[in-house]
This record gives sequence, C-alpha cells and structure tokens, in this order.
Amino acid sequence: MADVARRAGVSAMTVSRALKGTGTVTPETQARILQAVAELGYVLDKSAGALSSKKTGFVSVLIPSLNNSTFSDTVHGLIDVLDTQAMQVLIGTTGYSRAREEAVIETMLQRRPEGIVVTGGRHTPRARAMLTAAGVPVIETWEQPAAPIDHVVGFSNAATVEDLMARLVDRGYRRIAFIEGGEGDDPRGEDRRAGYERAVARHRLERTCVIAVGRVPISMEDGARAVVQLVETWPEVEAVICVSDGPAFGAIMECHRRGWAVPGRLAIAGFGDFELARQCWPSITTVSVGSRDLGRQAGSLMLEAIAARYAGAPLSPRRVTVAHTLVERDSTARRASPPTWAGRVA
Repeated sequence: MADVARRAGVSAMTVSRALKGTGTVTPETQARILQAVAELGYVLDKSAGALSSKKTGFVSVLIPSLNNSTFSDTVHGLIDVLDTQAMQVLIGTTGYSRAREEAVIETMLQRRPEGIVVTGGRHTPRARAMLTAAGVPVIETWEQPAAPIDHVVGFSNAATVEDLMARLVDRGYRRIAFIEGGEGDDPRGEDRRAGYERAVARHRLERTCVIAVGRVPISMEDGARAVVQLVETWPEVEAVICVSDGPAFGAIMECHRRGWAVPGRLAIAGFGDFELARQCWPSITTVSVGSRDLGRQAGSLMLEAIAARYAGAPLSPRRVTVAHTLVERDSTARRASPPTWAGRVA
C-alpha cells in the first residue's frame, strides 16, 4: 500500500479509503490511485478487515469429486447466484469418504467461511458436531436427511429409482436388475439401491438381482464388466438400472461389442442425465435432478441465510425439495415380446 501511495502522491490512509470505498476521495485522486494500483499490480489485503467484521467473502462447498458432471454442475449453479453478491466459493473434495469429509470440514472452518455447503446428510459424529457448532449457515444437498443439521436442498434418491422402476414395469419389463459400486462410501447409491429393492417388492417382481463392482464412483469400464457378470448370473434379466449414467454407457458399449441388442436383448437405464446419456446410441433413459438448478437454489438460500445472520435474526431451518424428472430415451423402449437370446456368456 505504501508503494501505491508514493506512486499516486497521497497518504496510505487515502489509498485505503479509496480502495475500500470508505470516506471521501476526490474523483481525480481516485483515478490516480487506481492507475497506480494497475501499474504496480497491487491487491488489497482484506484479512485484517475480515477478522474484525467476520465477513470473509467466501462460502465453502464440499463435493465428492470434481470429475462427476452432476456435482460440478451443482457448483456452477452455486457460483451463478453467489457471484451476484461478489461471494466466492472455496471447493473441497471428499473422495466419497466420510472420514475425509470430516478432515476437509475442519480445514474449511479454520478459514472462517460465511457459510458451508456439503453433499449429503450422513457424516461422522465429529463432522456433524463441527458443522452444528460452526455458527454459520450450513446447507446439506443431494439428499433429504431425516435429521438435518440446518438447511436442506435435495431430493429422495430412493424415490427417483422407485419412479424409474415403475416406468420400466409399465413398459413391460418384469426381470429388472441393479448395478452399483462394490467398495467405498456412497450413501446416495445405497439409497438408490433401497429404492430399487422397495420397487421389486411393491410390484411383486420375482427377485432382486444386484451386481456390485468396482470402487465408487464406478466407471464406464466397471459398467462393462458388470453387464457381463449380470448376464452370466441371471441370463433371464430383461432390464438393468445402473447407479449412474457412466456405468450405463459402459454397459451399452459392452452389449454392442457382444452383439446384444439394446433394448431388444437388455434394456439399460442410468441416473444423472449426463451429456453422454444424450449422445450415446441408443440414447440412455435416465433420471434428471437439474443439478445446476439445485446449486442455484442452494445459492439463493445461502445468501438469504447469510444476510439474516448478519441482521441478527438467523433463518429457521428450511427444507427445499428439488423435483426429479424421468427422461425416457431409446435404451428402454417398450417391450414387444420376450427376448429370443437365453444362452450363457461364452
């Protein structure tokens, strides 16, 4: 700041007032200061002011991974809204691990965010205790926890798959399987499987057929391996729901390699409405939860909660339920007749 003051021919206090927008500074002096700032590449240090005002200007956001487009879209939605108030996001990844989530929460809270957004509603006891005691708005997303910490913007993962199962049954499918991850911590995947199992019971289907492969989040390659294992184990299966669109894509590609018609031999559905689900052939039936809009709703609630906190009237816990949409595409076209292929995999 002293260098800027010398370059502009003013005091350091005048530079501070000009950059913070406090006090009276003439337009001519302001222009000289801004020119000096640009020439010197100076960045105002707001840390001292943040300590006194407790306004750090950022929200912490925890997501399982960066390479899952649904979670990155959620972050983009948050940014769409937070940007309107010059609020930044600090992203942490949990790697589908509650233990890692606990460590990231502790690190984030040490930096005094003005709010924190987490993915899911199931945490370690210590993580839950830290979030409860944080003193800032907390929003749990992507689930509908039974005992929320503060605010919720999410949906029932189980209900989405129950609806998808009902649609498949309506289309004539009765022997329906489910592909999920075999290792790791994926509560949303567990909820989707629970929805599948409830639907099997509700529609009085013959049995549950679950294939668990790979480490969460399971990949396209895992989906390819899983569909072969599925057909080897239950050759009578007519349709399969994959825990997400990635393994569904992998399963379809493996079916192409082996000459198994989709949906003629096996109908395949996913979850998430990834771009690849729209571009795949056949295009993949899936569930959309509007990930970016979910983020926007969380961002709007966060700004409201932050403003209420500074006004001395904290927002009462709020639960926002995000609607999901079944997106029917070519991979699950209505069955015309039972499959003609009933052999085992070579």
